[in-house]
Amino acid sequence: MSARSITPFQAVLMVSLIVFWGSSFVVVKIILGEGLSPTAIATFRFLVAGGFFLVALFLKRRLNPNYKLSVEKKDSLTFFFLALTGVTFFFTVQYTGIQMSGASVAAILVCLLSPILIVVFSARLFSERLTKMQIIGIFVAVSGTLAVVSADLLNLEGNLQFFVGTIILLSTPLMWAIYSLLGAKIMKKYDAFLVVAYVSLIGGVCLVPFSLAENSFHQILTLSTNAWLAILYLSVTCSLLGYYIWFYVLQKAGSIASSFLFAEPLVTVVFAYFFIKETLTLSVVAGATLIFIGVYLVTTKKPIQKA
Repeated sequence: MSARSITPFQAVLMVSLIVFWGSSFVVVKIILGEGLSPTAIATFRFLVAGGFFLVALFLKRRLNPNYKLSVEKKDSLTFFFLALTGVTFFFTVQYTGIQMSGASVAAILVCLLSPILIVVFSARLFSERLTKMQIIGIFVAVSGTLAVVSADLLNLEGNLQFFVGTIILLSTPLMWAIYSLLGAKIMKKYDAFLVVAYVSLIGGVCLVPFSLAENSFHQILTLSTNAWLAILYLSVTCSLLGYYIWFYVLQKAGSIASSFLFAEPLVTVVFAYFFIKETLTLSVVAGATLIFIGVYLVTTKKPIQKA
């Protein structure tokens, strides 16, 4: 999708979006403090979000009788795989990483490494050769990732939990890259909002067995008011409203909308500092800077040579 100009209204929408998505890491950290498990948070968020998405789809159908709600049977497996990689496994792992390593580190690894993996996988899938600048960017980002992962181990005391958490988080950019590339393909056939709605609902339902297995599903009946408000925030602003804004601006302004997403980790760091008193070590800051530089080099619009 080509880049076009973006209006002030669309820019305001994108700023709102990165506030929603950036703050979500901190909101999850706060809910974890209420005693909910990562799996329970993900389950409750996407069951609620799935319900809202269904209501939104039926409203779209009511306003436009020609709006298609069905999908072909042969695409059912694709939707199921998208739900697993983009919701069920992705958010369970992400929330576990937040619990072990912190909101800021999670945002840095998830948000900044995903674009790099998407470019690398795209080049591989479409038989394209990366430019020298992109290859340099990948190595710079890898160096930054190593700095973030080993940040706490460089201290004399060391923090094994932090290390394990960052290792776990490294799987999330991989899942998001797979989800994004496969999702982009299926969205050429179906309405993007329809895809996200079904994926969210299926992903939430697939989370239920895991919540039952860990005996956390019953917590849905004992959630505090603050926990419910946090779940609703994640469901409504980050899922329903967030994806609606994303696809609306992407359709109107083109790929220039993506540039706003690079500020998402910064939003998380600011929210984490003020609301949960989370600070970053020098190694994490240095690593995040290297990753950001790497992302810039890899995603800068330049001709990609065919193999």
